[in-house]
Amino acid sequence: MAAEKLRDLSQPIDVALLDATVAAFYGTGSKEERTAADHILRDLQNNPDMWLQVVHILSNTQNLNTKFYALQVLEGVVKYRWNALPVEQRDGMKNYISEVIVKLSSDEISFRRERLYVNKLNIILVQILKHEWPARWQRFIPDLVAAAKTSETICENCMAILKLLSEEVFDFSRGEMTQQKIKELKQSLNSEFQLIHELCLYVLSVSQRAELIRATLATLHAFLSWIPLGYIFESPLLETLLKFFPVPAYRNLTLQCLSEVAALSFGDFYNMQYIKMYNIFMVQLQTILPPSTNFPEAYANGNSEEQAFIQNLALFFTSFYKAHIRILESTPENINALLMGLEYLINISYVDDNEVFKVCLDYWNSLVLELFEAHHNLDIPASTVNMMGLQMPMLAGMVDGPGSQLLQRRKLYADPMSKLRLLMICRMAKPEEVLIVEDENGNIVRETMKDNDVLVQYKVMKETLIYLAHLDHDDTEKQMLTKLSKQLNGEDWTWNNLNTLCWAIGSISGSMVEEQENRFLVMVIRDLLNLCEITKGKDNKAVIASNIMYVVGQYPRFLRAHWKFLKTVVNKLFEFMHETHPGVQDMACDTFLKIVQKCKRKFVLVQVGENEPFVSELLTTLPATIADLEPHQIHSFYESVGHMIQAESDPHKRDEYLQRLMALPNQKWAEIIGQARQSVDFLKDQEVIRAVLNILQTNTSAASSLGTYFLPQISLIFLDMLNVYRMYSELISTSIAQGGPFASRTSIVKLLRSVKRETLKLIETFLDKAEDQPHIGKQFVPPMMDPVLGDYARNLPDARESEVLSLFATIINKYKGTMIEDVPRIFEAVFQCTLEMITKNFEDYPEHRLKFFSLLRAIATHCFPALIQLSSEQLKLVMDSIVWAFRHTERNIAETGLNLLLEMLKNFQASEFCNQFYKTYFLTIEQEIFAVITDTFHKPGFKLHVLVLQHLFCLVESGLLTEPLWDVAAVPYPYPNNAMFVREYTIKLLSSSFPNMTATEVTQFVNELFESRADLSAFKNHIRDFLVQSKEFSAQDNKDLYAEEAAAQRERERQRMLSIPGLIAPNEIQDEMVDS
Repeated sequence: MAAEKLRDLSQPIDVALLDATVAAFYGTGSKEERTAADHILRDLQNNPDMWLQVVHILSNTQNLNTKFYALQVLEGVVKYRWNALPVEQRDGMKNYISEVIVKLSSDEISFRRERLYVNKLNIILVQILKHEWPARWQRFIPDLVAAAKTSETICENCMAILKLLSEEVFDFSRGEMTQQKIKELKQSLNSEFQLIHELCLYVLSVSQRAELIRATLATLHAFLSWIPLGYIFESPLLETLLKFFPVPAYRNLTLQCLSEVAALSFGDFYNMQYIKMYNIFMVQLQTILPPSTNFPEAYANGNSEEQAFIQNLALFFTSFYKAHIRILESTPENINALLMGLEYLINISYVDDNEVFKVCLDYWNSLVLELFEAHHNLDIPASTVNMMGLQMPMLAGMVDGPGSQLLQRRKLYADPMSKLRLLMICRMAKPEEVLIVEDENGNIVRETMKDNDVLVQYKVMKETLIYLAHLDHDDTEKQMLTKLSKQLNGEDWTWNNLNTLCWAIGSISGSMVEEQENRFLVMVIRDLLNLCEITKGKDNKAVIASNIMYVVGQYPRFLRAHWKFLKTVVNKLFEFMHETHPGVQDMACDTFLKIVQKCKRKFVLVQVGENEPFVSELLTTLPATIADLEPHQIHSFYESVGHMIQAESDPHKRDEYLQRLMALPNQKWAEIIGQARQSVDFLKDQEVIRAVLNILQTNTSAASSLGTYFLPQISLIFLDMLNVYRMYSELISTSIAQGGPFASRTSIVKLLRSVKRETLKLIETFLDKAEDQPHIGKQFVPPMMDPVLGDYARNLPDARESEVLSLFATIINKYKGTMIEDVPRIFEAVFQCTLEMITKNFEDYPEHRLKFFSLLRAIATHCFPALIQLSSEQLKLVMDSIVWAFRHTERNIAETGLNLLLEMLKNFQASEFCNQFYKTYFLTIEQEIFAVITDTFHKPGFKLHVLVLQHLFCLVESGLLTEPLWDVAAVPYPYPNNAMFVREYTIKLLSSSFPNMTATEVTQFVNELFESRADLSAFKNHIRDFLVQSKEFSAQDNKDLYAEEAAAQRERERQRMLSIPGLIAPNEIQDEMVDS
């Protein structure tokens, strides 16, 4: 192929041939031609000398794709190798790029024609600037501004370059540049901003060219968030912007600039300018868009410019109010302008567009929180303050103190807040528990996928509505009940209206005081049950049913206090369990479980007016209740009844209830086992296998809620179950041995394996939930050794169940040190054979991998002495498998491996084998951890990588390692101590891995690590900076490196939410049953 000539870079490249190769790559030729072209172009791109040909290529080609290819080569050099190039090469490149940009943008025709190419050149110029400016290219900004004044098209392109530069330094710099470099660039931009400022004002006052004015406004928009404030308020900039605002062509860009200004806040110095700006803005806005406009309609019928205007308007108001709402509360005129703006924002909030609504909602949430916190912190007793009418015995000091200002302020916002409550009720998002939705064709169906956006929105809306409820409970209750009565009399009845209303009612659970909640709910539940009776139509009934279930599930406190309602509700749920409309039965079972978990004691006591506890009555009618449910729903039902039985304190009654609950599955089980005793083949029938599976699943569900109290039931079936397990296992092995690997995919083998898995899951669930009683362990573990462990070892790899590993991990975590004698048996059965399965590659047997490492971790944590008994070959296998685990790109496997490694390091450090262990593994571990921390596939493990390195460095400095870590035979001169050796070793290791870093940079980094080893956050920051410098982590999403800090923030937020009634719904709080 002729293109092979291109590989020779000793003479200028043949541009025509390169054009043809690039064309072949993008072309429609054969697959072979494309692949060949791709290989050549990739090899050229990876050739370190290729960039020297870039100027030659750009000067001689007309093909845009070839130009882009050359620029791609250049961009790689600028990003990663720029500082290593000789000065004359850097300057030559810099000047060439600048000249091409000026040449192409100096006249209108070439500038429009070559627009894409110029944009790419601009990006490369900014990448060069990040290295060169300010130190090695001091005249950059003055030269740029001077060039801009020579022609309007050059000026337009200069604006684009300045905008890119601002974004690179201020918006996208984290993780791209070191903290020091970012600071230096920000200072340079600030100090040279005056020239840019003058240029922008000059353009806006003289130019008549629409494109140039738009480019200048866009650049200003990028700069406004960080420039010194004097440039905005002590120059004609604001007036100029307000002049452009009414002009349709510039309306949106100007509004974006004004929003940036509105978002700034630095003390009270410019308050008067802000008030003036707001008032002028409001006057102009009323002519553009009168307040009486119907916003949802205007938005739905508007073109994209008009829609963008309404979006930008929402951003302007929310930015302005977040920073400056207080200064508008000062005088009556300003208050009127403020109330009018809030009215605009509430109307915009009704627009049917998710992005617009998110912007508004975010602000409403913060405003309501601010009003609520002021009220919450003063802690005025709720009963003395009634928000609308100020009937209150004036407490001393509240007449003129902060209390009276607060009441003034609440009074000022009373009207907008009331409108806001209605907005929240009308637009409430769907909570997670609701499974019944309207699809796009207007049919009521079961939800198939959770929409995370909606769930996030629900959380914010719920929080906002709870603050609103705390500010005025009576108004909240009044609005909800009025809206509900309109549903009943039919004037406002639609599915959506009823849904949002009920979701809103459910979301404020826990925010009212008990007697108000009782009064409110009695009315709500009564109305909803009536609505269910009077409404005809299957779909309508399904919607109402889903809403009744949602609301009652949210108010456990009310149900605990009112047995009559609780009983009615549960019987209603039983009714819904026969309703075949999709989703209704699922929701009924979910709600039943939710209610039982919170009210279980109520069902085992004899209530007033009843002859027996509800649970007994329920067990009598159980077969009829579950007759129409699917298997998975029946399992959920059994779990719920398990919770009730678990609440019974009398052991005789409890055992009797359990026996009655399990009567149906036990009867079926006894039949199957009886038949099997006559003829084993009976168990091979597919229907029978399915029945066995179903019985085991029912047992698992009951075990999950009954815990220890499930003992009599599991003892009854345990040995028969192990026999079935052994028999099915042999069947699977014969099928796979005869039918080869494909047999493992046949439906019969899959079904048999499901039974094995469910058996293991049942035992694991029971042992996990049972209280920590060693005799239970002694009763159940020995009989399993051969049928389960022996079977695992005997099986073919494809027939081994990973659940065996997790079952034994659970057992060791549960019974801890008492299992020490059994560890060698466990090891012998699972260790070697599992390792052989998972070390062939990174893909096969993913389940076994994860569970294997979890088992090892349980052993390392609770039975460490058993690991010391291993031979050195076996220990080496363990250590190799750990390295294997944390190299894994599958996040949870890597994390389990790292956690296991940390356990091993700590335990060995404290044992008498400390020197021996670390002499063998210290350097390997260090090297492997540096390998994963510096490649980009393992970012999520960052926190644990740092902990391992910190452990190693602290250990080597502590002097605990008394034997040399280096190979005494191979190293001619002895080091004074291990710490010195590890420093040198680390510097060598990193220098050879990152040839693009200087020796001083690497040495400084290693010394910083050793110095900061005791301070985790400094240690972590040094590593983050190193990752940026080594350029391994640039231009990607680096949030995983900061994950830990984010988690601490979430925990603080949870503590705050717990302090405000209702923010965490009553059914989410783990209250020990307060219903006795």
